[in-house]
Amino acid sequence: MTVIDCSEYSAHLLGLTTRLPQIPRKDLYGFLDAAGEAAADLPEDLGAALDDFNAGGNHAGYLLLRGLPVERDDDLPDTPTSTPAPVDRPLQRMEAMLGIVGRRLGLHTGYRELRSGSVYHDVYPSPGAHHLSSETSETLLEFHTEMAYHVLQPNYVMLACSRADHERKAATLVSSIRRALPLIPDEVRSHLYERPMPCCVDVAFRGGVEDPGAIADVRPFYGDPQDPLLGYDRELLAPREPADVEAVSVLSKALDEVSESVRLTPGDMVIIDNFRTTHARTPFSPRWDGKDRWLHRVYIRTDRGGQLSGGERAGDVVDFAPRR
Repeated sequence: MTVIDCSEYSAHLLGLTTRLPQIPRKDLYGFLDAAGEAAADLPEDLGAALDDFNAGGNHAGYLLLRGLPVERDDDLPDTPTSTPAPVDRPLQRMEAMLGIVGRRLGLHTGYRELRSGSVYHDVYPSPGAHHLSSETSETLLEFHTEMAYHVLQPNYVMLACSRADHERKAATLVSSIRRALPLIPDEVRSHLYERPMPCCVDVAFRGGVEDPGAIADVRPFYGDPQDPLLGYDRELLAPREPADVEAVSVLSKALDEVSESVRLTPGDMVIIDNFRTTHARTPFSPRWDGKDRWLHRVYIRTDRGGQLSGGERAGDVVDFAPRR
């Protein structure tokens, strides 16, 4: 199962949102604790589908929830033009859904160097944004496994839509290694498995240095050789040896061939398995009229892959440590 229609649960889900504090950033720990309690009361079928995805993923590498409760467009404020969000901003329905669904999966996590360490991110177009930033719009945001270079890489990237782009052109592209693996020759799989390769990092993690170079090492394949995890970034992975360059090229081609497009509309939430996929976003044209595309993003860590050591809480903010 890849797509779940949640419209039949609308009244139930709206009821769960009323149990949450209505100014989430005033006490984010308390808000996410309340979201965790509400997550236990999700509709049975929806909760089971989330639990199954959390336990073993799926072939596509993502789960799309459609028909979640969302405000009418006229009831939303203007799409943000700055970050982070004001502390006193009232709770929005898609933020509530990210809280509840996210807590069913694991722990919301902020990254100190990213968006001032905020846990909830507004994703919106911004003029002159860096080409590696989610705030780009009119250029392709290339395929990347989110923070593949970070020791505490999130298990899930969750994106929820309050407002689509005007022309409904923007698409989130997802490529799953489970789909791509049959297209990769055995010798290339063997070469990529547990093979550390130099990797640069996003601007936020460069410590103010314009170009610190490849300060991390990322293994394109690791874990179970028959069902490997993926570490990939088209812009930042920087193999040097000719054999590595060729192997990554074969991997890149396979990932392109299995790419799926997800066009988010208001009330949609996509949950991306960040250890088995790479994702991208296609270009779109903002109008700068207060009604541009507006997504909400959170990162979730679980106890798989060494991402938790014990004692963490939903809402914790972690420091950068590059993979080696």
